[in-house]
Amino acid sequence: MNDTKENILMTALRLFAKDGYEAVSVRSIAGELGITKGALYKHYKNKRDIFDSIVERMYEIDAQRSLEYKVPTGDGTIAYENASMDCIKRFTLAQFSFWSEDPFALNFRKMLTLEQYRNPEMAELYRNCITAGPVAYMEEIFQKMILKGILKEADPKQLAVEFYAPLYLLVNISDWSNDRGKCIELLNHHIDRFIRCNAA
Repeated sequence: MNDTKENILMTALRLFAKDGYEAVSVRSIAGELGITKGALYKHYKNKRDIFDSIVERMYEIDAQRSLEYKVPTGDGTIAYENASMDCIKRFTLAQFSFWSEDPFALNFRKMLTLEQYRNPEMAELYRNCITAGPVAYMEEIFQKMILKGILKEADPKQLAVEFYAPLYLLVNISDWSNDRGKCIELLNHHIDRFIRCNAA
């Protein structure tokens, strides 16, 4: 992606996160960048095209991170039954850093948080990316781990909620905390305790 197109994408996302998707116009994005609307239209057809590119980028990042940390991918490249608790732990700690530090992820999360009560599509994205989606993902992993005898017999959905809820909470706490290190320490402790309590 060329620099101008990338700048448009990141600027639009930052404005969407600050003011909400509906409140931001192509004119305001162009104005923020100091370019004309015509110059912006050379890279994106409209505001919806920018938004679609943001969502596509998030799903691409998610797939890349799954491969990097050797956790299951939706396309079957890494199967659910091949997940290990060590990989899940490393991935979860990396997810905390990603959602709490990375400018793209931070603004994506803020945009969805703002818009989830105003826009059904944003609400669905919020669920898929930040709440119900990750829980369903962990439930599938834990179900396979129980069948393989890696985890004790238990309700995989309950395990998924117990595992994911502290990550979700600590990411949100970190938005207002001056001590992110403490959040990471708490998350690390939670994961270790979860493994100790649930390993077969």
